[in-house]
Amino acid sequence: MKTEKSRCPWPTDELYIRYHDEEWGVPVHDDRLLFEFLILEGAQAGLSWRTVLNKRENYRKAFDHFDAEKIARYTAAKIAKLMNDPGIIRNRLKIQSAILNAKAFLKVREEFGSFDAWLWRFVDGKPIINHPKSMKDVPARTKISDALSKDLLQRGFKFVGSTICYANMQAVGMVNDHLVTCFRHQELS
Repeated sequence: MKTEKSRCPWPTDELYIRYHDEEWGVPVHDDRLLFEFLILEGAQAGLSWRTVLNKRENYRKAFDHFDAEKIARYTAAKIAKLMNDPGIIRNRLKIQSAILNAKAFLKVREEFGSFDAWLWRFVDGKPIINHPKSMKDVPARTKISDALSKDLLQRGFKFVGSTICYANMQAVGMVNDHLVTCFRHQELS
C-alpha cells in the first residue's frame, strides 16, 4: 500500500506539487536559472505564483529562454510583440523591467564573475535552514531580503521589493522554508 508523502500545504494541483517536490528550495547556482527566477518572481508581483508557473514555458519561449544578453538588447518592436503575447503576463512595466534587469544582471555578472557569486554572499554561500511548524511561521520578508532588495534596487533592478526577494530566496534554495513536517525539509537540510 502506497502512502502519501507529507508536504507543505500550498501545492494543490499537479504542476504546483511537481514544482514543490522537485524545485522549490533546491539550491540553484546556475546564472541562467537564477535570472529566470528573478524575472518570474517580478512578473508574479500582485498575482499568484500559480499564474506565473502556468505561464512559465510560454515565458521561456517569449524571453529567449532567459538569455540575459539577448533580453538586454530587446527593442521597442520586441516589447510590442511581447505585449501581444497571450502566453505571458502582458504588463508593460514588468516587460520593461525584464530588459532593465537583464542589463543590471550582466553588470553584476561582470563585476563579480557570476550572478551566483554575488547573490549567494547574502547567505554566506549556504542555505539558511528554518524550522517552520506551520505557514504562520514562514515570514514574507527578512533583514536579509531587505538588504538584497536594497542592493538590487541600487544596481538598477526593478520589481525587486523585499517580499519578492524573499520569495526568490525560497525558490532558489537560499532559504529552506519547507515545513518541518514536509518530506522535503529533511531532504534539503
